[in-house]
Amino acid sequence: MESDQVKNISDGTTSTDEVVSQDFVGSVEPVEPSDVASSVSMSTPQTNVAVGKGLDIGTANILTALRDADGGITIRRERNAFLDIDGDVHSRSMLTRLNVPYVVREDRMYVIGGAAFELANIFGRATRRPMHDGLISPAEVDALPMVQLIIQKTLGEPAVPNEPVYFSVPAESVDCDNNIIYHQGLFSGMLSKLGYAPTPMNEGHAVTFAELAAQDFTGIGISFGGGMVNCCVSYKTIPALTFSIARGGDWIDSNVGNVLGIPSSKATYLKEGGIDLRNPKGREEEAVVIYYRNLITYTLDNIKNRFVEGRDMPNFNEPVDIVCAGGTTMINGFIEVFREEFSKQKFPIPVSNIRLGEEPLNSVCKGCLVAAISSAD
Repeated sequence: MESDQVKNISDGTTSTDEVVSQDFVGSVEPVEPSDVASSVSMSTPQTNVAVGKGLDIGTANILTALRDADGGITIRRERNAFLDIDGDVHSRSMLTRLNVPYVVREDRMYVIGGAAFELANIFGRATRRPMHDGLISPAEVDALPMVQLIIQKTLGEPAVPNEPVYFSVPAESVDCDNNIIYHQGLFSGMLSKLGYAPTPMNEGHAVTFAELAAQDFTGIGISFGGGMVNCCVSYKTIPALTFSIARGGDWIDSNVGNVLGIPSSKATYLKEGGIDLRNPKGREEEAVVIYYRNLITYTLDNIKNRFVEGRDMPNFNEPVDIVCAGGTTMINGFIEVFREEFSKQKFPIPVSNIRLGEEPLNSVCKGCLVAAISSAD
């Protein structure tokens, strides 16, 4: 893949489209992993829209990035959550009247996406999550059909048969034993059955594709997600080191909820309610800051240790950038606190700049889009 080609795709304006349609009322059958061909024969679409999509399958959100006819990038986002409700006539009438998206499966109704999150807080219930700690949840029997619905809503139909889609996957964790192979195969099979030609891409690597074009795709990309933190050290588009940490935004919410004696969903609202990590007010906000600082320090310690222990690492002659992205970085003051914690470290390579991605929540799906369009050219 040519770096100049990737740089050109990285440019362009971005618009965001929150998916709230009611197009998916019905039943969904689970899918099983299947093999995906390594090469795809593409036909030229009768449209000016570039072929290829990027898909970020996150614990908290699912996002799709696609190129529009004007050369810009459109982002479609939906929360990766659902809520089950009794399938009686009254409940169905209420949801229809409120224009709430739902799906009927057997004798239950399921509200999916952002509406599930809102209803859960209104009624004091916890949302059900198809994914846990960055991977498909083994404890959720309805996880697969629900996440398939959400992906279909954001991804849409392929523009051409076997349209390339690069989808995010986590790296192996350094602090726990997780089954990345099954997770990757599961979504490869699902996307293949939806008519796409899927290719997995590490989350941290996707951040470097989206945010480090000006640095010739050389530097460190860190995706702070809901279930994991994914790190990638990239050298001219090549991932020299990738790994993940089994902590993320959900880990913060869970611990804040435990110490304050509140549900984790309320801790999420607290975290997203305008807190500034540089100026916490009261006990609740102090708890959020404590766990954010711990997560950042833990991440930096693991990156440093991997550099010290790693073999065949590239030699960086010039200082590199560290780019942070993901929904967990969007709290006020994140990058300033990250820089503070970094200043306490004896980092093994020179670093020139520490910054947030241009659009932190969208960085992973945009990086996957860059890779998908490049593969189709």
